[in-house]
Amino acid sequence: MSKRVAIIGAGPCGTAALRAFQSAKQNGEEIPEVVCFEKQGDWGGLWNYNWRTGLDEFGEPVHGSMYRYLWSNGPKECLEFADYSFDEHFGKPIASFPPREVLADYIKGRVEKAGVREWCRFHHPVRNVEYHEATDNFTVTAHDLVNDKRVKETFDHVIVANGHFSTPNVPYFEGMDKFEGRVLHAHDFRDALEFKGKDVMVVGASYSAEDIGSQCWKYGAKSLTACYRTNPMGFHWPDNWETKPLLTKIEGKTCHFKDGTSKDIDAIILCTGYLHHFPFMEDELRLVATNRMWTPDLYQGVAFEPNPKVMYLGMQDQFYTFNMFDAQAWWARDVIMGKIEIPSDADMKAHSKKWLDREAMLETDEDMIWFQGDYTQELIDQTDYPSFDIEGVNKAFMDWEHHKHDDIMGFRDKAHKSLITQTQSPSHHTKWTEAMDDSMAEYLKN
Repeated sequence: MSKRVAIIGAGPCGTAALRAFQSAKQNGEEIPEVVCFEKQGDWGGLWNYNWRTGLDEFGEPVHGSMYRYLWSNGPKECLEFADYSFDEHFGKPIASFPPREVLADYIKGRVEKAGVREWCRFHHPVRNVEYHEATDNFTVTAHDLVNDKRVKETFDHVIVANGHFSTPNVPYFEGMDKFEGRVLHAHDFRDALEFKGKDVMVVGASYSAEDIGSQCWKYGAKSLTACYRTNPMGFHWPDNWETKPLLTKIEGKTCHFKDGTSKDIDAIILCTGYLHHFPFMEDELRLVATNRMWTPDLYQGVAFEPNPKVMYLGMQDQFYTFNMFDAQAWWARDVIMGKIEIPSDADMKAHSKKWLDREAMLETDEDMIWFQGDYTQELIDQTDYPSFDIEGVNKAFMDWEHHKHDDIMGFRDKAHKSLITQTQSPSHHTKWTEAMDDSMAEYLKN
C-alpha cells in the first residue's frame, strides 16, 4: 500500500490511531505508512506532567494542562482498552481511581507493547496542513524543534488528534486587572500546595472546578468558593466550601457576586473550559467546534465532511474517553484502508442530523452517558475493534454519578468491576482524602 497517513498528536487519541494501524498489520494486512507528529518529547498527551506553564524550553506554548496529585475522576473500568486490560498491564487487579502516573503508564504500555514508537517524531509540532485538490493529497509542515528546522512531507490522509484541552477559554470580569491576588486558568494550575492556607475561588461548574477545588481543599486551602454561571455543581461540599452565583466584579481582594454578596479572596482559578484550536490547519480544513456531545461537520463524529480525507479524533464532550477514541481510530483506519466507504454529502448530513436531533433532547448526565455509549457502539459495530459491554460501562457511570452525589470527597474510595476481564477491583489501601502520595509505587502497594 503506497498511501501515507499523518497523525497529529500522540496522546490517547493519537496512540489509539497508532494501535489501530498496528493491529491491522498484526493481522497480516498491508497498511499505509504512518507518521505521527508529537510536539512533546514523549507520547501520552495530557497525561504527561510538566512543571512548566506558559512556554516550554523551545518557546512553544505548553500543551499540557496536567497538575500534580491528579487522580482519575472517573472509574478506570469505564475507559479500559478492550484489547489491553489493566490486569494485563499491571499483572494484578488495581483499585478503580488511579493517579496520573498510573494511567500514563497504562496508556504508554499498550503502544510500547505494539512496538510503534519508530512511527513517531517527537518534538515535531505541526505548523501547517494544506490540501492540494489537483493531486488529492496534503502537504504537512512540521518544526523539528531539536534541530530548529522545518520539514515538509506529502500525505494522503491526515488524522488530527491533538485534543481540545490545551487552549484556555479565559473570560474577563470587571476589576480583574487590579485584583490584589493570584489569577490563573486551570491550564496553568500545577500544585494545590501553593494555595494552602488561602481563600480560593474556582470559577466554573464542571469537572475542572470540581477537581481543582477538591485538590485545594485536600491540600489545606483555608476556604473554597465555587461560583457558577448557569447551575451549581450540586454536591455536598465540606463545611469550608460555599457556592455562589457568578462573579460580577472585583474590588481589591473583594469579589462581588450576582446575589449581592461578597467575599475576600486570595486566589482565583478560572475553570472556564477550553477552545477547539487548530491553527495549523488551513481554513478550509479547520474544524470549527465547541465542546458538545455531537460535533457538527464530522461524519460519524470523525470524518470532516467538507474533506473526509481529514479525520478528527476525540472532539466531543466526553464521558467515554479512551475506548471511544479507540472506536473512532479503528473506524478512521478502516475508511483510510478502503474497508468503509464514505457516503454522499447528503447522506453524511442526514446521519449527523439524526444525532444532532437526539442531542437536542438530552437533559441529564445520564442521558448524555447513554447517548455516548450508543455512539461508541455504532462505531464498534463497523470494525473489528473488540466488542465490550457498553451497557455495563453505562451502568458503572451511573453508579459513579450516584457515589459522587452521596460523597463528593469519597467517591474515589469505591471499587468497580472490569467490563473487560470481569475482575472485581480492590478497594485502595488509603482513603483518597488521606492519600497524599500519588506515586505509582505507593498506589500499587494494594
